[in-house]
Amino acid sequence: DRKVVPGLHPDSSPESWEKLLMRPQWTFQYRRRSIVTCDTSETQMRIGELAEAAGTTAKTLRFYEEQGLLPAAERTASGYRDYDPEAATRIDFIHRGQAAGLTLAQIKQILDIRDGGEIPCGHVRDLLDVRLKDIERQISDLVSLRDNVAALRDAAAEPEPETCNADEVCRYL
Repeated sequence: DRKVVPGLHPDSSPESWEKLLMRPQWTFQYRRRSIVTCDTSETQMRIGELAEAAGTTAKTLRFYEEQGLLPAAERTASGYRDYDPEAATRIDFIHRGQAAGLTLAQIKQILDIRDGGEIPCGHVRDLLDVRLKDIERQISDLVSLRDNVAALRDAAAEPEPETCNADEVCRYL
């Protein structure tokens, strides 16, 4: 049976693709589109491979691990991080949450609920409701700002420099 590992970034280097493509039975995705199916006889990925495949950096992955967004990776005998393929799925989820405007703290809450064996859908819906209200407020603020700037621009359409007072710098602002 196939497993899907989202997050193979199309801008990854050919070397990264080649290493990952050597793993049959995994379907790598980017933006929810399957790119390639491979086998995973070798199930672990080093941090650099995972970072490149996910379109991020090793530093970001270490940060995610420190913040509890990614579980601590297994370590090789020489101390290198070795991630299982599920880490790519988790990174993809983190990126999707960020794209929806959720904070890393909110994304961590969702992951903690899922890791606790519960379904986080209700919590996600509540977070998205709050996010929508915030976006609507931001849109309203931007519309007000646009109206204000348009009014200022209209007032400055035909400038009258002789009416400007030096103390005001410019009367149109």
